[in-house]
Amino acid sequence: MAERQLRAIREKYRILGRILDERGCRIWAAAEASSLSRGGISQVSRATGISRTTIHVGMGEVKAGQWPAATPGRSRKQGGGRKPITHHQPRLVQALDELVEPTTRGDPESPLRWTCKSTRHLAAELQRQGYHIGDRKVADLLHQMRYSLQANAKTLEGTQHPDRNAQFEYINAQARAFLRRGLPVLSVDTKKKELVGNFKNAGREWQPRGEPEETRVHDFEDKELGKVVPYGVYDVGKNSGWVSVGVDHDTSDFAVDSILSWWKHMGRKSYPNATELLIMADAGGSNGARSRLWKIGVQRLANSTGLGITVSHFPPGTSKWNKIEHRMFSFITQNWRGRPLVSYETVVNLVGSTTTRSGLRVKAKLSRKKYATGIKVSDSELAKVNLKPATFHGEWNYSIVPSHV
Repeated sequence: MAERQLRAIREKYRILGRILDERGCRIWAAAEASSLSRGGISQVSRATGISRTTIHVGMGEVKAGQWPAATPGRSRKQGGGRKPITHHQPRLVQALDELVEPTTRGDPESPLRWTCKSTRHLAAELQRQGYHIGDRKVADLLHQMRYSLQANAKTLEGTQHPDRNAQFEYINAQARAFLRRGLPVLSVDTKKKELVGNFKNAGREWQPRGEPEETRVHDFEDKELGKVVPYGVYDVGKNSGWVSVGVDHDTSDFAVDSILSWWKHMGRKSYPNATELLIMADAGGSNGARSRLWKIGVQRLANSTGLGITVSHFPPGTSKWNKIEHRMFSFITQNWRGRPLVSYETVVNLVGSTTTRSGLRVKAKLSRKKYATGIKVSDSELAKVNLKPATFHGEWNYSIVPSHV
């Protein structure tokens, strides 16, 4: 869409530039930039080559409605006017390009190698090299060179497992089979730990103008309230969820207790005739595929519920594909945006009041139970687990039945 818009502006300028004089082009460019959404000046400058300063001047004239009338017989020849700064300093663009990316195109020992590459710093370094340029002109050149301010983008997932796609297909087939039989399919995970107290929370909330909710300047953890650990259980078939808001460590025992709480408060009522349960979990964390304590806990879950538990883990590095992330956690984050999590009660109420138009409903409960860390599981203890690995990647896919079965 953006490229199509640039082509349209470029074509307009190609036609009008033959007819309009310098003043007319300036006024047209200003009007074109004003008609566009945010970034109009940059887009017009990029498409036409007219400097941003010139467009700003034109916009000022248009806004004032008092731009000077054309003087008869006075119009500069094509190419007239002050020569661009790059005409007198032909290596300027190359020098600037080398500063912006010194590790790939320039000197790896550049003074800007480990500093913020602001236009002020870039201009100062170019001046040190003998060029005559200010930070405003640096910004203009960067736009002409098709640079823009951009944040880091999380797109690299590292080395992909060769059976990554096959595991996704396996999990999908498992989920479909369980849902067809009317059995529960759960997506589980731990949400990011959150500071409890009068701390700034990301996002914005409607407030009277000029009266934002005041929060602490520094995010030093409150010694009494500490952090909360929300462990979520999302029921795929019912589009409902449970969150145990823990105040201690995120351990495998806490994860299993959270799933057991879901069963007692929601699952048993929703699936009175269930004999099996499918859990979809990440490969790491408190419910990791390599955690012995997690498998011991799943055995405890099977014994307590009387259900056969099937577990399928997502391949390493693919946690964002876990359904709970975009079907429940994202909406919880939206629901408490801009709201300081001042107390445990506030966290529980904000989580428990999360709903969506598609019918999501969430229940939450505070868990003050303490969980020990560093627990070791011996080979003999693990051998007591009624674990049956699947034929396909048994380290990711397995089932555990109650001990009395």
